[in-house]
Amino acid sequence: MIEGINKHFENRIRLGIMSLLMVNQRLDFNRMKESLQVTDGNLASHLNGLEREKYIEVRKSFIGKKPNTSYRATSEGVEAFKQHLNALESIINIKNQNERN
Repeated sequence: MIEGINKHFENRIRLGIMSLLMVNQRLDFNRMKESLQVTDGNLASHLNGLEREKYIEVRKSFIGKKPNTSYRATSEGVEAFKQHLNALESIINIKNQNERN
């Protein structure tokens, strides 16, 4: 029943990160932090985990003289996240089917 669930997306923050990156081509650290309402350290830890799995890509640049770190989902990340969402949807559909019977 839980086949296809990806343990890397089980945490609500990682789920939020990937959800944001699915609808935004690229997002910077501060906007992501504001959207998810998490601390710098907490967000950084989860971003590092997703980067380690090659689900996201990091780009460091400067805007004027200020450093800017932004993120985007990789093709592997997009595919893995879609599979995770499909697995969740399957579980919901099974539950709804059982409730109707």
